[in-house]
Amino acid sequence: MTEKQVVLKTDLPLKRFISGKVRDTYDLGEYLLIVVSDRISAFDVVLPAGIPDKGRVLNLISAFWFEKTRNIIPNHVVAVIEDVKQLDAFIPEKQRFDYPKYLEGRSMVVKKVKRLPVECVVRGYLAGSGWAEYKKKQSVCGVPLPAGLRQSEILAEPVFTPTTKGDNTHDLPMTYEEVETAMGKDLALKLKTMSIALYAYARDFARHHGIIIADTKFEFGLDGDKLILIDEALTPDSSRFWDEKLYKVGEPQDSYDKQPLRDWLEQSGWNKEPPAPALPVEVIESTRRRYVHAYEVLTSKKLP
Repeated sequence: MTEKQVVLKTDLPLKRFISGKVRDTYDLGEYLLIVVSDRISAFDVVLPAGIPDKGRVLNLISAFWFEKTRNIIPNHVVAVIEDVKQLDAFIPEKQRFDYPKYLEGRSMVVKKVKRLPVECVVRGYLAGSGWAEYKKKQSVCGVPLPAGLRQSEILAEPVFTPTTKGDNTHDLPMTYEEVETAMGKDLALKLKTMSIALYAYARDFARHHGIIIADTKFEFGLDGDKLILIDEALTPDSSRFWDEKLYKVGEPQDSYDKQPLRDWLEQSGWNKEPPAPALPVEVIESTRRRYVHAYEVLTSKKLP
């Protein structure tokens, strides 16, 4: 397996809007072009090799959920790029170029809106940092929970546990009162209500397909004065996916994500500071299989 099989860089002759650990976003004037690379990060460090098909999986799963949840809340999607010729509708003739084929499946054109600086996390099961806090304080992100809950147990009601959202800073926990102060009471209530409604719909849908969505995070923006869903939605990178067949209350669960990669890095002796070590081929392939499997199980389609 070589780097030729993955898309790590997306250097397009367009004005760059922002680049993250995985996504590169370009300014098309009224719209943005989001390209999802095959880059992968762990412990806040981008690794030197990517995961083949990861970008397409993330983009197509997001597109799937954006379409499924339109009746709950509008979103920013204008076009999912399945054929690079679609870009002619968004790029003036004088600025067009020989569009790389890798854009097909891994990119979408979206509305340019005002992003809200709150990451809306919803937890439906007791896992991760939530479980760690519960054992000490019987709460999750300061939200009190009943006594006697076990690791990975489903919660009676989904819990809204927002964090800050900055471009180059670590996300920090926020109380609901802090969201009200930052956003205003009306908008804060909409963020909470919509986040829980989206999670509840996706949780129930996925459960019918054999996947448990333990928790997830959403981002929202304002299109004028209208609240819309933006960024990505309910992917293995933004959510904790578990296999329902393997689910057992009272113990940690194996996730449909980069867990094999994290496990290998933990055992490698790496100090979690850049640069990260090169990954073995078997770890790359194992991670790829998890991402592709999540897409195919959720959508009931083979990855194109």
